Amino acid sequence: MSPAFTLCLVVLFGLAAIGAPIAHSMIVAAVVYLAVAGQDLGLAAEQMIQGIYDSFIILAVPLFIVAANIMNEGAISDRLLDFCKAVVGRFRGGMAQVDILVSLIFSGMSGSAVADAAGVGKVTINMMIRSGHYSPGFAGAVVAASATIGPIIPPSIPMVMYALVSDASIGYLFLGGVVPGLLMTLVMMVLTSWIAHKRDIPAEESVPLRKLPGITFGAFPALLMPVILLAGIYGGATTPTEAAAVAALYALLLAAFLYRSVTWRSLSNVFSESAKSSASVGLVIGSALIFNYIVAVENVPNSIASMLDYLDLKPLAFLLFANLLFLFLGCLLDATTIILVIIPLFIPACRALGIDLVHFGVVAVVNCMIGLITPPYGMLLFVINGATGIAVSAIVREIVPYLLALIATLLLLILFPDLTLWLPRQFGYQG
Repeated sequence: MSPAFTLCLVVLFGLAAIGAPIAHSMIVAAVVYLAVAGQDLGLAAEQMIQGIYDSFIILAVPLFIVAANIMNEGAISDRLLDFCKAVVGRFRGGMAQVDILVSLIFSGMSGSAVADAAGVGKVTINMMIRSGHYSPGFAGAVVAASATIGPIIPPSIPMVMYALVSDASIGYLFLGGVVPGLLMTLVMMVLTSWIAHKRDIPAEESVPLRKLPGITFGAFPALLMPVILLAGIYGGATTPTEAAAVAALYALLLAAFLYRSVTWRSLSNVFSESAKSSASVGLVIGSALIFNYIVAVENVPNSIASMLDYLDLKPLAFLLFANLLFLFLGCLLDATTIILVIIPLFIPACRALGIDLVHFGVVAVVNCMIGLITPPYGMLLFVINGATGIAVSAIVREIVPYLLALIATLLLLILFPDLTLWLPRQFGYQG
């Protein structure tokens, strides 16, 4: 490792430690590296512009963000909430179960954990607290934990980013996330049921079965979105990026014409907020592209691969080591940074050890989502704090059981690759 690269890392982590945005930290660190190494400073802008311009797949990110914001602004999320209340609200701890089921369904539309937590999650938190049966900390913990499902069930913005740095198929990555996402949902619902019985949380008032067909009919157009999305991709009609555009257009048509729940003013807010979020994500992606150039120049991936060859790690030992590292980094860094900067360092080693990149990618994304609820950084903890005013410390106290359950689920996905690869193989994946 050259002195220039050492200084680059010191600047990067030093700026991040004092609270500078990670994108700005990476750009400044990259400029410092280029200056010390005697390279043209214009390389930073060149890598950013060319990397973003040449990657059609990145366009899927702002389109999925637009789709999520339209659903939060319109009545789509309300219809889904009513449907979930009718299905699982009748059980003990029903409102918490409703939030988990809403997260599962909403994840098939937005692909964003933050959109889930800040949108429909805020509504379910208020409903839980108003019922008087749930403490604010527990309500916030359930919403934060269930929001991690969002980027696992397709579509998934983090998986799009992983595909960008690994060249893995987005379609098969999306399929690979289905079973893990369902498993995470099941684990959290079982845990919630156990907690509800232990705390003697009463059952909610059940919705009469005669009303269920009408509620289902009202939510049916929204429930169709993930079906349309996946059918387009796997039927060969659309690329993942085109499917993201279809998702945004479909959400707009539902909100504007079917549910008539958006106005020109609210639509303006949707596009404004989507532009801000997309710019933020784009800046992180661009800065990561610069940093990845530096990593390639320093030959870091090959150095790591050589070190692993020297240690003679077996594939399972490598996966356990990598995921322990990702869990640790998840306490300090945001998921986007880990996916765009850290994970690419391990891709050559995966290829050398014969580890399937779809399996590795899905497991890595699950790991990064766990990082979103892991103190002290845990972005979702702060998103919920900002949206509801619930103290982060109260959420952290209640989220520990969910954190342990999700880590146990992650271990199952590592030990049994078929949980991830079974569904892609049904669609012709040869990995």
